[in-house]
Formats: sequence, C-alpha cells, structure tokens
Amino acid sequence: MRKEERYKGVLGWFEEHVPIAETELHYMDPFQLLIAVILSAQCTDKRVNMITPALFEAFPTAEVLAVSTPEAVYEYIKSVSYPNNKAKHLVGMARKLLDEFGGQVPSDVDELQKLPGVGRKTANVIVSVVFDKPAMAVDTHVFRVSNRIGLTNNSKTPLATERELVKNIPESLISKAHHWLILHGRYICVARKPKCMECGLQPWCKYFSHITKKVG
Repeated sequence: MRKEERYKGVLGWFEEHVPIAETELHYMDPFQLLIAVILSAQCTDKRVNMITPALFEAFPTAEVLAVSTPEAVYEYIKSVSYPNNKAKHLVGMARKLLDEFGGQVPSDVDELQKLPGVGRKTANVIVSVVFDKPAMAVDTHVFRVSNRIGLTNNSKTPLATERELVKNIPESLISKAHHWLILHGRYICVARKPKCMECGLQPWCKYFSHITKKVG
C-alpha cells in the first residue's frame, strides 16, 4: 500500500467516525492548560484532572504561583508522577512567564520551550490547542500508533515522527490528527495488546496486515 493511500484512508476514517477530537485535560485558560500539560508528563490525564481543581483554586494566576514555593505546590500535586521536579518546574515556569512574557503564555513553540518543564511536546500541545496552530505533539501514544499503523517509517525519535506526520497530513487537519492519534493509542491501539478486532483502521494498518498474514 502506498503511503498516500494509507494516510488518506486513516484520516478519512477518523474524520467520519471521530469528527470531534479534543484534549481530555480540563482547563479554563492558557495558563491552566500549561500547568496541566506539564503535570501530564508520564502521568495520565485522568490523574491530572483529579488534582488540578484544587491546584487552580490555590494558584489562579502566574502572579500567585510565582510567589509560592515548590514545597507548597508539592502538597497539591504529590499524587502525580515526579511531583518534586514538577513542583519546581511550575514555580519556575510562573516566574519566567512573568519576567520574560508579561505573564502571558507565548504562542511560539521556541518561546514556550524557554519555560521550565516545557519540552517540544508540551509546547506543541499549547500552540495547537490554545492557538490553533498546525503543530503535532508526539507523545508515547502518537509515537507508537504512527509507527504501528505505518504512517511513519519506523521513526526512531519523536522529532522524526513529528516531521513525517506534519509532512504528510494536510495542514488543516494536523491539530485534530494529534488528538486522533493520542486517543486511538489510549483506548484502542494500546501498548501491550492492541484491540485490533475493535479497530476501524484495519484496512490501512500495517501491523494488522502483518499479524493476519502471520496467522494465515
């Protein structure tokens, strides 16, 4: 199957069957989403959503968070993964946000990565979700699903995966495709035992083609 055909089939299926695809993180403004995405690193969105209401109430703005301490923030986020580091990142992020960006979350990927706790994946999520830019955030789900389906040619790094996806997905669909791939990896194309028999992408999936040939 040609790559163009695979992309057309996969994207067409998602457009028809998952017309609405959004982040599962709960937030009310760009600052809250930035906090939530930092906390979601190597942690489930479900867990993050459980602790952010109290966190957002205690630290509603960058100004309030910036004058706090990692120790104070830790008490609100101790149930997430790596809470000590994330507490330091959140306070550092708020201070730098005030010092360099006037308290406003920047809309540029490179600028965002100047903030503590913000890598390329987090920056891409922010510019995609908040500013509706064609950015592809590659987390473990996107990385796995893209390679497994055959959208990428066994890319070795998240950056290589990002570049290949952006090159082949129409710009108008990139932001939505990011969520399609994440949600598909979270609920269907799971890591250990993908639910292939429940998957609508069978006709275009390289992995499914391989296992069915193997059985046959």
